[in-house]
Parts: sequence; C-alpha cells; structure tokens
Amino acid sequence: MKTEISIEFFPPQTPEGVEKLRVTRQKLAELKPEFFSVTYGAGGSTRERTFAVVKEIAAEGFDAAPHLSCIGSSRESIREILAEYKEAGIKRIVALRGDLPSGMAETGEFRYANELVEFIRAETGDHFSLEVAAYPEWHPQAKSPKDDLDAFVRKVKAGANSAITQYFYNADAYFHFVDEARALGVEVPIIPGIMPIVGFTKLARFSDACGADIPRWMRKKFESFGDDSDSIRAFGLDVVTELCERLLQGGAPGLHFYCMNQAGLTTEICKRLGSK
Repeated sequence: MKTEISIEFFPPQTPEGVEKLRVTRQKLAELKPEFFSVTYGAGGSTRERTFAVVKEIAAEGFDAAPHLSCIGSSRESIREILAEYKEAGIKRIVALRGDLPSGMAETGEFRYANELVEFIRAETGDHFSLEVAAYPEWHPQAKSPKDDLDAFVRKVKAGANSAITQYFYNADAYFHFVDEARALGVEVPIIPGIMPIVGFTKLARFSDACGADIPRWMRKKFESFGDDSDSIRAFGLDVVTELCERLLQGGAPGLHFYCMNQAGLTTEICKRLGSK
C-alpha cells in the first residue's frame, strides 16, 4: 500500500530561488504527494510570496496548503487572506500561532492557534481542511508537557481535521505523544514531520533552537564524520529511512517531509520506503 506523504516548501526570496523551486516541485510531484504546504514568515512577513507559490502549485493541479500564522495579526487581515485563498480555490490551510517578529511587542488580536482555528471555522465553515501543529517533544515555550498537550487538544477541539508534528528523531516520543492525545479524546490523524539530514552543523543549531532532540548516539556519530559530507549524507539517509519505517510500522497515518526546497533526499527516502 502506498504511503501517504505531504511535502513542505518555504517561499523563495529571489527569482533564481523561484525557478529552482519549480524544478524541485516537478521532481517531487513524481512521488504523488497528497499536498504541498508553503510556510508563512513571522507576522505574515512572506504573505505575498507564500500566496504566489500557493497559487502556482494550485495552477499546476496540486493540492496546495498555505501556512497561516495568527500572532501579530488582526481579524480583518486574516479575513482578507481567507477570502484570497477561497477565491484561488484553496481547500486546505495549516493553521499556526507563529512567531512574533523581532521588535514587535503586541501579539495582535490572536494569542493562540486554537483562536485562529475557531475564527476560520466561524468565517468559512467547513470550506477548509485545517492542519495544526503538534510537538511530540514539547514546544520550547511550553511551561510543562501537560500545558503543551492541553494546548494541542484545544486546537483539535476548535475544529482541526489533522495534525502535523515538529520533526524528531526518536520514534518513541511520537508514539508516546499519540497515546497521550488519544487518551484525551483526540481522534484526528497525527502525521509525523520528517526532516531529511543535509548537513549536521546547521541541523544541530536549528534543533537546539526549536526544541527537537537529536539523540546523543546520533550526535556523536555525525560529529565523528567531521567535514565528510558524503558520510553525513549516507548516515542521515539510513537514520531517517529507519525512523520512517518504524513510524509506519507503528501505525503512523503518513509522513510530512520538511524538504528545505530540495528534492534529492526526500525522493531517495521515499524510494527506499517503496512508496515511489
């Protein structure tokens, strides 16, 4: 049976990046993903670029899912964006709290993602399928694991159809999170987010910032390769493929790839999983 996958892009900043993403998308389209999602900068800083990529994906005949973050936004600005997406034929949104842009003190009219989900449902009914974020290893700003889990449950009860997790490299963290969510009445699919490993230094820095744990045995192995990028790539592919296999065998409903606008690693992992 084919594994259901989805793939995330970020909106490029340059014309060269836009062209490169078109090529990447053509290659990844061969995997027949359920949808392509497109990120949205802090405080809506990439709004126009996100919309441009989303419209292009939709015009190519694919299901496009723009990210929409609410912090720092007004109800009116979110209302405008929802109208734009409806008009463009978009049927899926990844609804997030998002980050406050640096230097901005006001959170705007929304504080949490569950408020955004409630607002979208009130404004548009069931027009959009709504994805929300989940954190198997807990959001770095959460006061406690319980607080984070309660926040997740609120988002789902506000009207989410599905959840996509932050990336992780410890399958047990995912299974434990799913069990806890199910015990609290969450029934929607919780799709693991998968980050292929291009290089270790940048991944380690990013993971420390966003609260994703890199197990010690993985860190030590990566560090032992030094600047040997081929060994890092080969080991990273093995580790992430094994993680995906374990997740799918354990009942994960699909995989969401953070491809970083590159096709190679995601394609190779899916090929190894036999979903191509």
